[in-house]
Amino acid sequence: MVLLIGGLLASGGGAQAATPKHAKINCAANAATCTETWDSEKVFGADQYVGHDEPSLLFYSNTPGSGNNVQYQMILPTEPSSSNPLMRGKAYDFQLHIAPWFGMILCDTQSYPEQMSTCPPDSDANISDPALTYKTPGQAYSELQFYPPGWVPWPAGISCDPTKWCAALNVDSLSENPVTGLDLNTTCANKVGVEYVNFAFVTLSGTPQPGSPPNPVQANDNTYTPDPSADLFMNQGDHITVTEHDTANGLQVILNDTTSGQTGSMTASASNGFGQVEYKPSGHQCNLIPYDFHPEFSTSNEYTRNVWAAHSYNVAFSDEIGHFDYCTQINHNGGRCVGNEGIKGDREPADADDHYCYRSGQSTLVQINGCLYDNTGFDGYSYQPLWPDGNTTLRPTPITLTSPKTGSGYNTRFTRVAFEGDQPRIEDDTVCDRFTGAGCTIIPTTDDLGPSGFPQPAAFYPFYSTRMSGGQCWWQLGNHIPGSSKDFGQDAQYGTLLNITYTDVGGHPTTRYNDFRNILNSNPC
Repeated sequence: MVLLIGGLLASGGGAQAATPKHAKINCAANAATCTETWDSEKVFGADQYVGHDEPSLLFYSNTPGSGNNVQYQMILPTEPSSSNPLMRGKAYDFQLHIAPWFGMILCDTQSYPEQMSTCPPDSDANISDPALTYKTPGQAYSELQFYPPGWVPWPAGISCDPTKWCAALNVDSLSENPVTGLDLNTTCANKVGVEYVNFAFVTLSGTPQPGSPPNPVQANDNTYTPDPSADLFMNQGDHITVTEHDTANGLQVILNDTTSGQTGSMTASASNGFGQVEYKPSGHQCNLIPYDFHPEFSTSNEYTRNVWAAHSYNVAFSDEIGHFDYCTQINHNGGRCVGNEGIKGDREPADADDHYCYRSGQSTLVQINGCLYDNTGFDGYSYQPLWPDGNTTLRPTPITLTSPKTGSGYNTRFTRVAFEGDQPRIEDDTVCDRFTGAGCTIIPTTDDLGPSGFPQPAAFYPFYSTRMSGGQCWWQLGNHIPGSSKDFGQDAQYGTLLNITYTDVGGHPTTRYNDFRNILNSNPC
């Protein structure tokens, strides 16, 4: 979640600037808020963005409206005490996952693949197969993201508050024509990015924070700085009803905190300042087109997919893991780790993935150093057995959600579910060959050598399980959580390698093994 403000790395802090400067979420560097592309080397270059890890639940239904009108129940985690944060075996949500989210595909006629000027909203007429045609309506992907409390504040860090959660609506677009191989012109790409984001915190009023344009052309440092007087802040352990539905003005997300009685919302509408970046591969123009972002599909299944994303999902829940790692010594805030990395009892000299580091003194509550760059060594907190396991003295409670429901009264269940992980997309290509699948594993390979001299697998990978509570079935992500009813084979739940077809230069189809996927023919929860 690295932001560039006025061309410089954001330094954090809570005060909004008197004269806001242009800001962007820099997906090319390392932005946890960005949708994972199918081939980031093609989009950003071989030495740029390397991706991030997203263990996901995909929800399938052939009921009309299931692709644009859904409602979940959710329980936010509760953190362990902020005292003694470096105690061996202790972890917080900001260390495990920095942005759990709910997703949905939206129409965007200025986004990849730049082949059609129309996209009828809420329609399965938009379904197309890149194996057969590259003429597909343009797409964006929305992520309703939740940010854990207690560490360095936005925009440099990942927290809105010392103790409370907040949320934001992100709409990700990709300004690239895969047939011609041409991206957005350099001048505009330098301003907004080739993959760019419309971003707005969920507010009590349903309109963006004052002076905070969501669109990437006009966005400024205020856009990414939480405003406690305007935003919905949610307490740990609160029960939230999450609704995502289309309106006349675009996708609306609603968070009803049934514990506190507060409600927040955001609509991806032109009237709220959302907009497209006009696709101009040549010249120097960077034009904003005010736009209402509507859901693209009527239903949600294997065929309603984002044709430029690494994952195969439409309606989904995903956890954003694989970023935080501890560092004993940092050269400067926002800089590099120049000491040792790793959890207590397993530390080693810092390596190439220890960037965007912040000292404990910048934290809003939990006084701990840390780095936010993608943990390509797969040895940070996300890949240790520190996930929720019932020990609430040392670890948080799990993030908990129901399967979505659709229909006019949100009483129609989704009939199928799938587990999906994008481990192949993010693994070192010298280990995992995404063209053949050779060497790709569910447990990713670390950069640590074992006794045999070969890289070792990660110590742990989180898995989904279910539990019954209050007559309701709940999904939860973590380790062996007491009271779980099913764990679906633990790590084996992510299934087998999935070969997905994309469009390459000239309009030719190409395939990649970007994911593992396991579809259950009936929804167990």
